[in-house]
Amino acid sequence: MASTPGATPTPGTRSTAAALRSARVEVASPGERFRAEILRLLDGFRRKGLDREAAVRALFPKTVLPESTDEDVITALVSGAHLLFFGPSGAGKTSLAKDLWSLFPKEVWTVDGCPVLDHPLSVVDPAVAARFPPCPICERRFAPGNDPMNFQPAAVDPAKVPATFVALHEGYGYARLQGSSEVFPDHLTGNINLRKLEEIGDPMSPLVLEPGKLLQANRGFLLVDEIGKLPLGTQNVLLQALQEGTVTPSKSRESFPGLFVAVCTSNLSDLDNINDPLSDRLTSLHIGFNERHSDNARIVALARSDDPTSYVPEILTDAGIRVIEAWRLRMSEENPDIGEVGSNRTLIDVASRTSAIAVLAGRTLPTTADLKAGLLHAMRGRIRARSGDSFRQNEKRVSDFIDQYLEAGLKRSAGVYWCRFFRGALKENASEAEALVGEGRRLKDDAELRGQLASDGPLFPKFRTFVRYVNDREHPPPPLTAPDMAAHEFRLLEEYSLFTCKDEDDDDAPL
Repeated sequence: MASTPGATPTPGTRSTAAALRSARVEVASPGERFRAEILRLLDGFRRKGLDREAAVRALFPKTVLPESTDEDVITALVSGAHLLFFGPSGAGKTSLAKDLWSLFPKEVWTVDGCPVLDHPLSVVDPAVAARFPPCPICERRFAPGNDPMNFQPAAVDPAKVPATFVALHEGYGYARLQGSSEVFPDHLTGNINLRKLEEIGDPMSPLVLEPGKLLQANRGFLLVDEIGKLPLGTQNVLLQALQEGTVTPSKSRESFPGLFVAVCTSNLSDLDNINDPLSDRLTSLHIGFNERHSDNARIVALARSDDPTSYVPEILTDAGIRVIEAWRLRMSEENPDIGEVGSNRTLIDVASRTSAIAVLAGRTLPTTADLKAGLLHAMRGRIRARSGDSFRQNEKRVSDFIDQYLEAGLKRSAGVYWCRFFRGALKENASEAEALVGEGRRLKDDAELRGQLASDGPLFPKFRTFVRYVNDREHPPPPLTAPDMAAHEFRLLEEYSLFTCKDEDDDDAPL
């Protein structure tokens, strides 16, 4: 399928370097393309009426970060920097890096058949070639007599350079590397496969090159997880690519282009293992846990939106979040044995474990006892097991902590829930609230009476307001009904909030 002048190409569109030159197709580095895409998206959000802060947040719809972190990330990328996210385990560093890949512009023109996705104009335009040199394979392919010493971009016939419009994907413009002591330089540089070269007999064939991670990322995006775990020799290979934009595969005398946006992550304990020259090429940004309760609640809500059948009442979910937040405030993130107990992964796991415990016990609606067990199960599961004795000691530490803070979390969560309802739905009408509580106490343990709420009759008009409020907030899945869900939340309010609304029931205040 050939390209049509003036039309927006689709992946798979074929053309030539001559047509691209005629159409004045721009050639830009991965960092420049990323900058342009970010600015384009921000402009679109502002045109929709979002202010700057909201527009920056909208770039990460599935990631919840402290406000200053959003701004720091975008500023660094627009400036053309490579990034290093560091912070405690489970704070969302890798998730944020993946979100950046989702933002990255993925559609590019490439030389058809080039293993490292050279831009077609780099083969025919001296100015482009000076800035983005083509790979040795393309130089041989388009040089007179296939002699790379004779390669001159100005002498290449643009009409004979085939071009394909592609969407970058894993292994082609996107590469992910998991740091470990067993990742050697060859993993990053790749190899010239001498056996294939002998079989094929054609050094220009892309089949003889086995691109490493850096070549796979050329013209795109490289994600390095736990960069501090890479051996120093491997780190030096990455340093060369970041400094020079080139990579020299093992067993090759020639260098290949290696231009990409690099986003790396590191836990706090591995920062000292990153060599200074490499660290200097990266913009370091701390990714910590969110301090605001409302942000942590959003993290859990986003994660649980993919599993609507695993249901936990909001008051219990919210109380579980508050216990994890209390742990973060009082326990060290740097203790290797319990460093992940307060992670975002634990935060998300608590509700899932609570629901599972209730289901296994045959309960449709989880109880506070299920929440307590779910907290212990999720937090205990993040303890690093070094020995039986140390694990049991840390398990007791977790259990004692839950005993100490769970009731306070339930009281705060129930208080905030009631206050929202009292101030929002009831407009702080005390007499309405008193009537509702009276109706709720009649209904909470009487399934037959609750069944009457399914109709539009005149019975229990005050409690119907609460039923609608609970249904709109929580959307209980079948077979749960809104009246039963409301009765369950009512019992929790009766036990922990006492239907009072105090000024100190601040959603974001720590326990």
